[in-house]
Amino acid sequence: MGSIDTPTIAENGTTQSHAAAAAVADGDQMHLASSNGALAQITPESEATKKRRSSMLPLEVGTQVMCRWRDGKYHPVKVIERRKMHFGGANDYEYYVHYTEFNRRLDEWVKLEQLDLDSVETVVDEKVEDKVTSLKMTRHQKRKIDETHVEVGHEELDAASLREHEEFTKVKNIATIELGRYEIETWYFSPFPPEYNDSLKLYFCEFCLNFMKRKEQLQRHMRKCDLKHPPGDEIYRSGTLSMFEEKHSEESYNLACILTLPPYQRKGYGKFLIAFSYELSKKEGKVGTPERPLSDLGLLSYRGYWTRVLLDILKKHKGNISIKELSDMTAIKAEDILTTLQSLELIQYRKGQHVICADPKVLDRHLKAAGRGGLEVDVSKLIWTPYKEQS
Repeated sequence: MGSIDTPTIAENGTTQSHAAAAAVADGDQMHLASSNGALAQITPESEATKKRRSSMLPLEVGTQVMCRWRDGKYHPVKVIERRKMHFGGANDYEYYVHYTEFNRRLDEWVKLEQLDLDSVETVVDEKVEDKVTSLKMTRHQKRKIDETHVEVGHEELDAASLREHEEFTKVKNIATIELGRYEIETWYFSPFPPEYNDSLKLYFCEFCLNFMKRKEQLQRHMRKCDLKHPPGDEIYRSGTLSMFEEKHSEESYNLACILTLPPYQRKGYGKFLIAFSYELSKKEGKVGTPERPLSDLGLLSYRGYWTRVLLDILKKHKGNISIKELSDMTAIKAEDILTTLQSLELIQYRKGQHVICADPKVLDRHLKAAGRGGLEVDVSKLIWTPYKEQS
């Protein structure tokens, strides 16, 4: 049986219900009766407001609006993409948004009710803006603007290639993966085969890294998979840490893809991978550089490594030293050394050549900002023959 609130007698003699408030409809208005007997009037949304909001929908790509995030607060976002919902009306869309205060890895699909339509900003037609701007600048000035807008870490891509890359990778295609005992949210787009584009979640074998659409497929696979370590030859073992080699880079990259999964981050593994790749380059007698484009976190990790290695040498070195000498000592590519020192404002261009300015106090400050290194690479445990020497 249902329960009925028992009336109680308030101090002023009026009868009240245990319910906090009661709503009473009165024509086009609603009155809210509070527990103290006062009436609050709520006026419905005006027709003009409804029409204005309806005229906005569906929101255009590029729209800037406030969005309710997982913390329950509203944050500014930009609409990156939209898709029509399978079941709904003409304006029922989901929107892929970028939180402009945060990194791209937090981009996500949101529903309309998470967006504050009163905060919508007018969308600027970038093509029209470009036409207006181009009338006010020379061709040389416009080229300089294109160059300075190239995203950090993508310096080797021209403006057109960068736009194509960003367009292709702007939306995450897989929401989560399951790997071993962990379910992990994805951060970026991944170029999976087209038949996986409709999969919100993928299941990975934690040994051979094969991936499946369904848990049952993974379970069948695990009964057959006989790998108990990554594919390739073990070339390093120190305690419980082992490294395996499988692929040779024709482009002379010393590291093609760096990844530390979220459950294992902040333990020094990413920095260890970077340092290990340069130990391989030293053993080859070559300079190394990572494959581009780098992600934001990848660039941050590499800049930290380059900073620590280079400044350690500059602190100890007496007399002049050239970029070429630094490259020979560290196996870091000259271009990476140059951009790192430039970002730290430790290099100047004098009389037709770059000059390193190494003030000890400045070096100490930058070293402190770069943070600690990762797990140490014990070179004596490295058992590896460079590719060129293999028969």
